[in-house]
Amino acid sequence: MLKIAIVGIGNCCSSLIQGLFYYKNVKTNRDSIPGLMHNVMAGYKISDIKPVAAFDIDKRKVGKDLSKAIFSLPNCTKVFEKNIPNLGVKVKMGPVLDGVAEHMKNYPEERTFIVAKEKPVNVIKELKKSGAEILINYLPVGSQKAVEYYAKAALEAGCAFINCMPVFIVSNEDWARKFEKKNLPCIGDDIKSQVGATIIHRTLSHLFAQRGVPIDRSYQLNFGGETDFLNMLSRERLKSKKISKTESVESQLAKRLSYDNLHIGPSDYIPWLKNNKICFIRIEGRQFGNVSMDLELRLSVEDSPNSAGCVIDAVRLARIALDRKISGPLISASAYLMKHPPQQFTDEKAREMVEEFIKGQRER
Repeated sequence: MLKIAIVGIGNCCSSLIQGLFYYKNVKTNRDSIPGLMHNVMAGYKISDIKPVAAFDIDKRKVGKDLSKAIFSLPNCTKVFEKNIPNLGVKVKMGPVLDGVAEHMKNYPEERTFIVAKEKPVNVIKELKKSGAEILINYLPVGSQKAVEYYAKAALEAGCAFINCMPVFIVSNEDWARKFEKKNLPCIGDDIKSQVGATIIHRTLSHLFAQRGVPIDRSYQLNFGGETDFLNMLSRERLKSKKISKTESVESQLAKRLSYDNLHIGPSDYIPWLKNNKICFIRIEGRQFGNVSMDLELRLSVEDSPNSAGCVIDAVRLARIALDRKISGPLISASAYLMKHPPQQFTDEKAREMVEEFIKGQRER
C-alpha cells in the first residue's frame, strides 16, 4: 500500500483521485492502456495507492470526505470517473499563509476560493496520525510561504515530498540537503503534463537544435478558465512559474535566447474554458542557407488529467525510493516529470534514466 497525503484539493487532485478508481483493475504491463506511462511499476499497481490525509482552506471542501470534496466548487475539471466510494478521509483545514491571492475575492464564488473560518489543524500531527508516507503538494502558484510550511511538515512527519508547483524546494540545494539529512526522497519542482505546452515546446526546441536550425525567437502563450489561471492574474505571483517554464524550454536550446526573444508564461483567464487549457507556440528559426522559417502550433487539452498522468508515476517512484532507503532529490524522476528539476536532461534521456531507476540500475 502507498499511503499518500494531499495538500490542495483542486482540479489536479480531483483528476488524480478519479484516476485511482478509473484504473483500479489494471494489474499488468502487458496491455497498452490509454493515459498511462506505466501500468505497474516495480510491482506497484495504481490500486495500491491509498489517500490517507487531505488539506485545503476552502469552506466547500474542509470537513467533507475527500471523495466529495474533489467534486466541490470551484473545481471544474472533467469527470471521467464519478463512482468514487467514501474514502474515510476528511479534508482538514490547513494554514492559509500566502495561499490565497488578494484579487481572488473580487470574483464570483463559483470561480474562486472561499476561506473557511475553521482553525488550522496541526499538519505534522495529522500526517503522523494518518500514517502518510508521501505528501503531494498542489498549492496555488505563488504560495511561497505555504509550500515551505508543508515541506517542513513533510520533513518533521517523515514523509517523502512531491512538489507539483513552482516554488523551488527540490531544486534548491538547502532544501535538498534537509531531505537528505532526514533520509527522505523528494521529487520536484513544477509538474509537467504528459503531453502539454512545455513538453511540446521542449521537444520542438530540441528537434530544431538536433537538425541544425538555430532558434532566433519563440513564445508560448497559455490561457484557461479555472482557479489556477485566475490566481495567476496577479503577476507578482508569477515569478517562479515563469522561471520554471522558461528554464525548462531553454535547457533544450542549442543557444540560450535573450529575455526579449523568448517569452513563456500564462497569458490570460477566460472563465468559460474551465479546465481546458489553450496554448499557442511560435518558433522562428533559420535553416539551410540562413533561410528563415516559422512554426506555429495550437494545443487544446484538459489540464488536470494531463498532469495526473505524471503524478501517478511520481507517487510510485517516491515509494520505490523509500523502499530502497534513497534520500534527497530523485534526479531521474524529477528530470522526467518536472519542469524545474535539480538537473535538466533531454526528455529521451530522462525517460531512460527513469527506466534504469525502476530496474535498480540507477541509484536516483
